[in-house]
Amino acid sequence: MKFVLAPDSFKESMTAKNAALAMEKGIKKVFPNAECVIVPMADGGEGTVESLVSLSNGEVIKTDVIGPLGKTVTAEYGLLDGGQTAVIEMASASGLGLIKLEDRNPLLTTTYGTGQLIKHALDIGVSRFLIGIGGSATNDGGMGMLQALGVSFKDQDGEELPFGGGALDQLHLIDIGGLDERLKTAKIDVACDVTNPLIGENGASAIFGPQKGANPEMVKLLDQNLAHFAQVIETQLHLDIAQTDGAGAAGGLGAGLLAFLNVRLKKGIELVIEYTGLEEKIIGADYVFTGEGSIDGQTLFGKTPYGVAAIAKKHSVPVIAFAGRIGNGVEVLYNNGFNAIIGILKGVTPLEEALKSGQENLAFTTENICRVLKG
Repeated sequence: MKFVLAPDSFKESMTAKNAALAMEKGIKKVFPNAECVIVPMADGGEGTVESLVSLSNGEVIKTDVIGPLGKTVTAEYGLLDGGQTAVIEMASASGLGLIKLEDRNPLLTTTYGTGQLIKHALDIGVSRFLIGIGGSATNDGGMGMLQALGVSFKDQDGEELPFGGGALDQLHLIDIGGLDERLKTAKIDVACDVTNPLIGENGASAIFGPQKGANPEMVKLLDQNLAHFAQVIETQLHLDIAQTDGAGAAGGLGAGLLAFLNVRLKKGIELVIEYTGLEEKIIGADYVFTGEGSIDGQTLFGKTPYGVAAIAKKHSVPVIAFAGRIGNGVEVLYNNGFNAIIGILKGVTPLEEALKSGQENLAFTTENICRVLKG
């Protein structure tokens, strides 16, 4: 028998790879000669570097960059394909998790460190990028990232703008003459799971600004500043990105990527499926096992198990999903490629204990499911 094991991480409990190994352990107790194809998954956000590096025996590169508040932080990215491909999570360099709650201020935060990660990868010969842009602490339209890559943003006096979305209203001139030449030939895929435009009531500032520390007055100011940013881009670069789907992702980083770099924006799970070669691995399988910490009706909207199930359904391979928590609305999943959704907890236990016992519980539950399959 052939099993494809393609879970996401069970957050705070086990990585995607460890979850797949736990599934394999359970399977082997019932089907000792089974072929288990381990494909750790992610959705383009946290855990994507770890999953793709572990799958391909890649390498994690660490380097110091300028963090979201201008202080040095150590960030990391993954190196795949013998150094040809870099997997970058912008949150590693410019993420909300790098700032204490009381210090969050999107008027000041910058994506400069994300640009430094891209440049570092270029310097060691990378020609293909997968960039996940979730979890940002920023609202600067990607200006900081672009400054790190050689673009100059000047005020009316010819001075370079300081970091942060609070400075964008001063933008007078964009000089792309210094943009790193290597970016013209680099292939850049951007994992983007939001369709928000750059500005307006559904834009970057209004929807995501508050979680980054913006009060209502700051939200209004940041939105006005991004509108000015978009206007200057339209006037000088002849690109209208204000209402483009995905432009509002990561505080407008989506807009900066679309306007200045040759990128492809796609749903994170679609890109990870492509990079892992999941579809080719599923062909000919008897079962696909997937899962993550929580599965509910929202899983249908781009979460990892749904992406995996959609590919399996295409090839008529049954899918069993495992979860630590099964929430409301899962019934809709049964019409979308899921044959069964199984909770892994053995009983009512404190959260801390449930998280600690995740691998053991997943292996045990997988074993029991396999005993049913064996008949």
